[in-house]
Amino acid sequence: MQVPFLDLKAQYKSIKDEVNTAIQDVLDNTAYVLGKAVYDFETKFAQKHQVKHCIGTSSGTDANHLVLWALGLKTGDEVIIPANTFIATAWGATLCGAKPVFVDVDQDSYNIDPKKAEAAITKRTKAIVAVHLYGQAADMDPLRQIADKHGIYLVEDAAQAHLAEYKGKPIGGLGIGSSFSFYPGKNLGAYGEAGAVITNADALGEKIRYMRDHGMPQKYNHEMYGHNYRMEGIQGAVLGVKLNHLEKWTRGRRTAAEKYRELLSGLSQIKLPKEMDYARHVYHLFVIQLEEGGTEKRDKLAEYLKDNQISTGLHYPVPLHLQKCFSDLGYKRGDFPVTEKLSDTGLSLPMFPELTDDQIGHVAGKIREFFEANK
Repeated sequence: MQVPFLDLKAQYKSIKDEVNTAIQDVLDNTAYVLGKAVYDFETKFAQKHQVKHCIGTSSGTDANHLVLWALGLKTGDEVIIPANTFIATAWGATLCGAKPVFVDVDQDSYNIDPKKAEAAITKRTKAIVAVHLYGQAADMDPLRQIADKHGIYLVEDAAQAHLAEYKGKPIGGLGIGSSFSFYPGKNLGAYGEAGAVITNADALGEKIRYMRDHGMPQKYNHEMYGHNYRMEGIQGAVLGVKLNHLEKWTRGRRTAAEKYRELLSGLSQIKLPKEMDYARHVYHLFVIQLEEGGTEKRDKLAEYLKDNQISTGLHYPVPLHLQKCFSDLGYKRGDFPVTEKLSDTGLSLPMFPELTDDQIGHVAGKIREFFEANK
């Protein structure tokens, strides 16, 4: 049985007619950049996350940059970022000229550890970025208390957490602003690059809306620095259609995660992802950790699954503080042990809404078979 890591073809087939109609409408109206499809999506996405403003952008990376740029981050400032995240989170700081300051993550949630974040604050710190990694909300209440105490911004990176919740509330409106990615493989994915910023702050939302379009409140009137970070019309149309199905797809992911837990429970060689009691996890990724054997055993398991037509992923094999591009920051192996263990022993199993029980059973069965043969 073949089990892909992700099956975008299956998803497209289920909504093909809706998507094609929406794209054709953009083509018929030649609204290729921004336009009605983007504005309609922005309105619906803001409503889904119970916030006042959504500003569609050209990518999630651009959204990361826009939030911090609009908040006034500049050279000499510092931004606290979890070491366990995709590098786009850090680009938000570096593109402003600011310095990313990495901290370790909690061993259960895999998200930023509030105590470690507070310990990293200096007089140059201007923001903490809470990444809702793998689809689970970071612990926002203590982070907000820390940010308020020190007079710094709390920003959310929700690239992997569309419709995730924290204590019954949608993520995205829990800090000053939140960035989203709609890269095709995300829970809500475009058919190309796209992203968004959402916020409840009126002035910030207005500023970001101008900055994504060359700093223009009106055509050819540039009141502030900006860039071309506009969302394309076709992406807005695709996302508008897919947003109508996102809750159903989220339930599918959560059902798949529970099935994995059922079939892999009691397997002492692996640690299953934990859903925190304050969170509604949306399972962008289902990451297991090997409890013994380190990277070598993890890689052997991945190869065994590949041999049995099961695709897996590594998120992320080299943590941010050990990336060559950040070597000037002076971090070394051993600085963030929880993050490093995840990098060394974590393995992402297939996860998408259309996963069948038979596919999950095949994955779980082969994992058990591997450990039985490698006692």
